[in-house]
Amino acid sequence: MKKNIVSVHRARAPHMVGDGLPVRNVFSYTDLGKRELSPFLMLDYGMPSQFKPTEEILGVGMHPHRGFETVTLAFQGRLQHRDTAGNHGEIGPGDVQWMTAGSGVLHEELHAPAFRKSGGTLQMLQLWVNLPAELKMTQPRYQTLENVDIPVVELGGARVRVISGSLGETQGPAHTFTPINLWDVQLGAGEVNLSVPEDYTTALFVMEGKVTVNGAREVEDSTIVVLEKKGTDILVSASADARFIVLNGQPIDEPVVGYGPFVMNTQEQIAEAMKDYSAGRFAGAKR
Repeated sequence: MKKNIVSVHRARAPHMVGDGLPVRNVFSYTDLGKRELSPFLMLDYGMPSQFKPTEEILGVGMHPHRGFETVTLAFQGRLQHRDTAGNHGEIGPGDVQWMTAGSGVLHEELHAPAFRKSGGTLQMLQLWVNLPAELKMTQPRYQTLENVDIPVVELGGARVRVISGSLGETQGPAHTFTPINLWDVQLGAGEVNLSVPEDYTTALFVMEGKVTVNGAREVEDSTIVVLEKKGTDILVSASADARFIVLNGQPIDEPVVGYGPFVMNTQEQIAEAMKDYSAGRFAGAKR
């Protein structure tokens, strides 16, 4: 049974995050991420942007998070990560960084040194994934998922990278706290039928090109399609090369209360997060 389209939303106008990450916000925990797209809280699309060679350190400096996970997908360019829990790494085309902020961590996301030196195109996508109340104060952790370790499934006219969850018998490498299917789909001229669990939240973010969903709605790039929870099948077709991200996860039926980089269940917990951050009580932080 096909999943019907509930709504279609165009990404907002570009803005700069820090001094080196131009993005378009697709949704946040103040709108679709508050209830409709649980467990997904926010999606920022770093559309292809050109940078000249520079000695300047560009990106987003040390900043805090608590209560959720950040998932960064790299498509072009290279980013460098470092956090106060002692984790560090670098991601380039095809790689994914999955950081669990949990009880609290500070991290920075900067243009990698070699990328700063050479210049070039930067294209990224960052997703925020909620944690259930019982796990919001879990210990921070960090996963680097290299492109070579992300399995690919050839399905119909599509090439599907399984980042987390599963597609058929293929399992993605990401370890998640709640069931989440995160797929990166490249589709040539043709179509693909995707099957996902019923009663899960499902959305398609069209990153490049145009696709037609369920033979009924043509969707252009930088647009997200929200599908109903009922049903299991999604038919996606394209007349030319296109790329889209499948977000599919078990909803977390709990209150979402967010303030900037903190997402908890109550205003009191937000106040506590701000107090703990100010007092230097996040993992490894020194104030």
